[in-house]
Amino acid sequence: MATNSRIKLGLTRDQLATFLKDHEQIKQFENLFRVADTIAPDVVNDVSIAAGIAQSSAVQALGMIANLANDAAVSESVSDIKATQALDQISALAQESAVSAASAENKANHALALLERLTTVVEGLQMAPPPREFKRARYGQFYDTTTQIPAAANTPYAITFNTTDVSNGVFLGSPTSRITVDTEGIYNFLFSIQIDKTTGGTGLFWAWPRINGIDVPDSNSQVQIQGNNAEQLVTIGYFFDLKPNDYVEIMFAVNDTSVRPEAFPASAFYPSIPSIILTVSNNIQGVR
Repeated sequence: MATNSRIKLGLTRDQLATFLKDHEQIKQFENLFRVADTIAPDVVNDVSIAAGIAQSSAVQALGMIANLANDAAVSESVSDIKATQALDQISALAQESAVSAASAENKANHALALLERLTTVVEGLQMAPPPREFKRARYGQFYDTTTQIPAAANTPYAITFNTTDVSNGVFLGSPTSRITVDTEGIYNFLFSIQIDKTTGGTGLFWAWPRINGIDVPDSNSQVQIQGNNAEQLVTIGYFFDLKPNDYVEIMFAVNDTSVRPEAFPASAFYPSIPSIILTVSNNIQGVR
């Protein structure tokens, strides 16, 4: 018998298979239906029609419920999606607002801190004097260990130096009578000359400075020395406003060649005596 063959009750094997588990059960129901058809075909037919109508109505109802449920599920899903999207947007906006607010607050705090520092600096400048600008110190100390004998009277000679004791920016030039500076500034020149006369009588000794080969006006000094072995120490100081590579010389002259800058050797209890000692420094003008 084909699986889609119908019996008088109007049910096929496929329909019976929806609630019967095996082939034998289907066959027993078919036999039962045959008996029922034999006994009361009209009643069974009516019942079958009613059952078919009920089944159709039930199927329609289930379909409607499924559609409603599906619509509800779709609507709920759409609502969930839209709600989730809205919440995400709100969260993003809140996060951006929080970031913007934090950034603005940080910038404001930074600006206030800079303003406070600037105010402090300005107040400090108003209360404190301007900083002193110290120029680099320049100095030198020089001396000569020889006796410098003039060749002729009434003739200027430049005193020479053969020893540099200390030097920074102030140095011996060429010839060694020139004391040269490398930095602009006001320099203090202080020299001591040990003079002597080797013969009797009276002699005169003059000493003055030259700058770049030119005598400094109103700068000469005169010392009179009396008799043989009548040593004297001449000490003179000057301030000079010098430029880089300017040089200064200490000039001397005598009216008698027996007068001269004299050097003396050391003894058992004192050191030697140079004929001249010169110190130079510019630290008197540490600020401009």
